[in-house]
Order: sequence, then C-alpha cells, then structure tokens
Amino acid sequence: MKEIEKTLESKSVRPTAMRILIYKYMAEKEIAVALTDIENAFAKSDRTTLYRTLKTFEEKGVVHQIDDGTGIHKYALCEPGCNCELDQDLHLHFHCANCDETVCLTEHKIPHINLPEGFIAEDANLVIKGICEKCSGQ
Repeated sequence: MKEIEKTLESKSVRPTAMRILIYKYMAEKEIAVALTDIENAFAKSDRTTLYRTLKTFEEKGVVHQIDDGTGIHKYALCEPGCNCELDQDLHLHFHCANCDETVCLTEHKIPHINLPEGFIAEDANLVIKGICEKCSGQ
C-alpha cells in the first residue's frame, strides 16, 4: 500500500482509503475498466465518490480515459513517467470483439502528427479492434 500512496502523492493526489482501493483494483485488473466495473467491485460505496475519484485521477494524470467505440468510457492507469501529453504519451489501445476487454499497448507509441495550420489537437485516441491473444489462443 505504501507504494500506491507514494504514487498518488507524486501526482498531488491525497491518498485516501477509497483512492488507494480503487488504484489497487485498477492495477490488479491490467485492463481498462468502466465506472460500472468499479461500482460493481465496490457495491457498498457511493457512486458519486467513485466517479469523483476517477475524475480526480484523470485530472492529475493517474489514469487516462479511453473511448474504445463501445459507447462506454473506460479508464486505465497511466504508466510511470506519463503526463498524458498529446505529443509524447500517446499509445495504442486494443479492444477485443470477443471478450469485450480493452487493453493499453503502451509499448506501441503513436507518432506525433503534424496538423494543418490553425488546427489545435485537444485529444487523440487510436483503438485497434480484433481478437486478443487470450481469445485467439495464441
């Protein structure tokens, strides 16, 4: 737990008991999770608290939000050293059509894209869809 507390503090997030539990849950999952997944895991917790925790994590660069095309936003922990900058920290995501899981492929970075003059990028997301290694049996 001390390592999680240090990680949260390094991002200027006060390590409350609920924040530590949510961080630990997300770290153990190793896949992107939706708010409903967290609600189901912490059924006795207040939904607003869970939502606010995710939003705080997102604002402070603890997690990033993924739009995988399912209509449900998912969240994944940022890798160490990530600051979620468009020019530096973008990576691929993979959504499995079979098991419906979305994973970060952090080792596959998205190269910087030069937009035409006058265009300002605010967000970017690249999701590959197909069958994951677990479902393909390879």
